[in-house]
Amino acid sequence: MNRRDFLRTTSIVAGAALSDAPGMSSPAFAQRKPQRKGGTFIKLSCNLYCFNEPLTKGSMTLEEVFGFCAELGFPAVDPTGYYFPKYPQLPPDEYVYDLKRKAHLLGLDISGTGIRTDFTDADPAKRDTEVQFTQSWTECAAKMGAPVMRIFSGKALAAKQARGEVTERVVTAIRKCADHGAKFGVMMALQNHADFIQTADDNLDLLKRIDSDWLGANLDIGSFRTADPYEEIARLAPYAITWQVKENVFVRGKETKTDLNKITAILKDARYRGYIQLQTLGVGDPKVKLPRFLDEVRTAIA
Repeated sequence: MNRRDFLRTTSIVAGAALSDAPGMSSPAFAQRKPQRKGGTFIKLSCNLYCFNEPLTKGSMTLEEVFGFCAELGFPAVDPTGYYFPKYPQLPPDEYVYDLKRKAHLLGLDISGTGIRTDFTDADPAKRDTEVQFTQSWTECAAKMGAPVMRIFSGKALAAKQARGEVTERVVTAIRKCADHGAKFGVMMALQNHADFIQTADDNLDLLKRIDSDWLGANLDIGSFRTADPYEEIARLAPYAITWQVKENVFVRGKETKTDLNKITAILKDARYRGYIQLQTLGVGDPKVKLPRFLDEVRTAIA
């Protein structure tokens, strides 16, 4: 055995020993953090759920929303799949490519997209359908130039359900989605949505079990329902590949205006580089609410 082979063998043995030691994680269950280079670099994107009402009622089209976002000076948009014609069916390629062309001419990146998913169902056939659905939309995301696909784990744990059993279902399904995403250059962004994922640790548990370079967290700051959402946000921030920054968070069950200075500090501490999607919810005209929130965020991150 030459010196190089000897060192390689001993390092593998040492790693195996450490993985079995109390309190040490197995290499196969390592929590993956995106590798950051340089300081914080925050870019702004508009999550088109801001325009949920006009888009679903047909008073605005995706193209019109793109134009409005461009006028506000957004560098990117995140067009959720719900707003494509005939969702959940896939839109025709010509529609996707035309939308991509229009975004480019407006100076807009497509920072990501997303769909509704549920991988918790006990029926294997239904889970397979969800996986196939996600894989098809992943290919659509690649066509539109979206680097990430936002997905949900699924419904909240029901009474008498064993979390470990449901976790295995979710892990197996999302791993298949991440593997498919790798073939098309699209990362899966697992969103905390006050569903099966209630806390940062719930999200992190799934991330480390799936252990894929093609999976990360979509950090939804408004979906934590714990006493201190900022603590949850800070725990998940190092693993985020995209963010949803909302006007309000929930503190001890009470909806409270987001402290954007705290959010900015967390972003900087995590050395986040990438897009944060702004999202305004609830009643009110998005054409009024969004510009106001955009100004507040720009001031906080300046």
